Amino acid sequence: MLSDVVIVPTGVANLASVRASLRRLGARSVVDADPVRARSADHVILPGVGAFGPAMQQLRSNDLGDALRERVGEGRPTLTICLGMHILCVDSEESPGVSGLGLVDASVRRYPATVRVPQFGWNRVEGPQSSGYLRSGYAYFANAYRLSRAPQGWDCAMAEHGGPFVAALERGDVVACQFHPELSGLYGAALLGRWLGQGAAC
Repeated sequence: MLSDVVIVPTGVANLASVRASLRRLGARSVVDADPVRARSADHVILPGVGAFGPAMQQLRSNDLGDALRERVGEGRPTLTICLGMHILCVDSEESPGVSGLGLVDASVRRYPATVRVPQFGWNRVEGPQSSGYLRSGYAYFANAYRLSRAPQGWDCAMAEHGGPFVAALERGDVVACQFHPELSGLYGAALLGRWLGQGAAC
């Protein structure tokens, strides 16, 4: 059983569903804002529900920004969910003037007014041709903001809502999901299992 999955709090994320999804896979988790533990843990999850600005303020108040930059820069197993993916980017239209971690060279923008905003529900994810973790299938989304194009240096899964948008990114053992794998049934469970090193079983 895995015993070192650290969930980094952003202040408003629904941590219960993330922890429950890990338990179903036989993994224990702990919610911890300690930057030392965020650096050293085997696996780290940065979940996301809420707004970009307050989440960045929470991370900075706990000195977690540098820990996450170091971890992702080294390619250590890190999974980000929804707002967690936005935090990796340069900035977001949701909170003008607030900088993200800058690990993904892209800016987050709101969906156009021509489609339902926010997007709630299941959507088709088209996985990249070659990927360690990302696959094609249906995942659950709940988002008003997104990346509309794939950033350089990342493998990218795409979906459609008001045009193509980034459903997930992957680079080494770092996976950034716009969708919620913890709410995406067997598809999400399989992704989490592969990321946790249970690929053969999944």
